[in-house]
Amino acid sequence: MTLSAPTALFSPGYYQDPYPTLTWLREHSPVHRFRFPVGDVETWMVTRYDDVRTVLADPRFSTEGGTWGNAEFREAGLVSAAGTILERGIAVVDPPAHTRLRRLAMSTFTTRRVERWRETVGTLVARTLDDCAERGRFDVMDHYAGEVSAGVLGEILGFRIDRHRELVTALNEAFPSDPALMHKVPAAFGRICEYAAELVADKRGAPGDDLTSALIDASDGGDRLDGDELIGMVAAIIMGGSDTVRGFVGNAVLALLDHPDQAARLVAEPDLAPAAVEELLRYEGALSTALFRVTTEEVELAGTTLPAGAPVIAGLLSANRDARRFDDPERLDLGRTGPRHVGFGHGLHNCVGAALARLEGELSIPALFARFPKLALTVPRPDVRYIDNWAIRRLEALSVSA
Repeated sequence: MTLSAPTALFSPGYYQDPYPTLTWLREHSPVHRFRFPVGDVETWMVTRYDDVRTVLADPRFSTEGGTWGNAEFREAGLVSAAGTILERGIAVVDPPAHTRLRRLAMSTFTTRRVERWRETVGTLVARTLDDCAERGRFDVMDHYAGEVSAGVLGEILGFRIDRHRELVTALNEAFPSDPALMHKVPAAFGRICEYAAELVADKRGAPGDDLTSALIDASDGGDRLDGDELIGMVAAIIMGGSDTVRGFVGNAVLALLDHPDQAARLVAEPDLAPAAVEELLRYEGALSTALFRVTTEEVELAGTTLPAGAPVIAGLLSANRDARRFDDPERLDLGRTGPRHVGFGHGLHNCVGAALARLEGELSIPALFARFPKLALTVPRPDVRYIDNWAIRRLEALSVSA
């Protein structure tokens, strides 16, 4: 089917406002066949809520692109983290390997540790708000969301992350939308793994009461993470807890600036914070899509036949605004109840760090508006721009006055 939506998938206009195109796709081409811009690879984009959940949970849609992807997909360099430790990491392997890795990872997320994180996040939020107050005008992305996410991750993993901006750059380069930038992908993943390896080595020599040390010691019936698995796990946590949390907080702040009645409601009703975070994740989370899935066999999905080895993209932003599942989905309602969003994915590969991301959102977003009730943009709203990235939904900057 020829796309006649307002903007083409993964085009400059799409990145700034993907929702008209996603709405059109849900109605006219819910399993949409197109050419992915990197490598000009035949790809399918799935946009309806129920179909997205199927792709994310059905074992016929594999995360192991190097194992099941067709030759065109593999030769285009689209296999996630190909040639690095992360190629066999928790985010991109199927059971039974995934089951084992996730069990070991989750054994470290104890109730005591998560509760201690609440204090850590609260302290960092308060300190960062003080810094923002001194500035008067500040960039939410760099001076607030970035500082909080980097600080929390540094505390939890075991030391201060002083290369946060470098890691953000590496993450963007690891998932390029421009074919001309594909040559940067291996080095980007390599830098992330190098940082994780340094952290693991540091904690082996000087263990502490932190998540990295806990992962080093994690065991299940005598089973432990080997060296590469450990580095891959820490690298995955760095990727999941850095730019995505920063992106979500920035998106949430902009959404509330666009809806001042909802911002006022959040400040007036502090107990609303957990529900507000869920609605903000639904309304505009930090992940536009899940990572590629590839079909392990011919699959029939919503009346479309997908060949074996086909690359499939699950549209998370689209699913979360599907009117078939959500009443008035374009409306931001912090008290919304009903179906669960897929902002953290779904199925076996839902985000390992979702509890921490939720905690950061619950503490940092209401606190910003409570501290600065007159928070306002310092640039015209049309000048607020999103990065050009097919997988991540994040603002370039968000300049505000306190």
